[in-house]
Amino acid sequence: MAKAKIAVVIVILALLQVSWATARKHSGGGSTPAVMTVNGFQKGEDGGGAAACDGKFHSDVDLVVALSSEWYAGGKRCLKKIRITSKDTGRTVEVQVVDECDSRHGCKNNIVDSSPAVWKKLGLHTDVGKVHITWSDA
Repeated sequence: MAKAKIAVVIVILALLQVSWATARKHSGGGSTPAVMTVNGFQKGEDGGGAAACDGKFHSDVDLVVALSSEWYAGGKRCLKKIRITSKDTGRTVEVQVVDECDSRHGCKNNIVDSSPAVWKKLGLHTDVGKVHITWSDA
């Protein structure tokens, strides 16, 4: 009888671990590999119109990003913070999601489109164009 109870407890613990791991994966937990590109969020820059989350333009010194459509999640990450880590420098920065990099209109599915200020905080030069990063919800 005791062995059966122990077996049941082990199975329950294993199922809980799988459930927690799945929840972390779907909530953006952990680090997600991505490609970071540079974008201007000021009026008249290559970002297009005002940011989708707040209807505003943002300065190049603001720590802001646009996420590709799947990660933008229909606006569920609007005005939330994410943590970006550069694979080149190892530096990390927290930024605010303000826009969608629309995957239906040319943005690839693995893009974090960021202001020049984000690049500067990570110790990167914007003339590189794109770099490999990881990101997670902050």
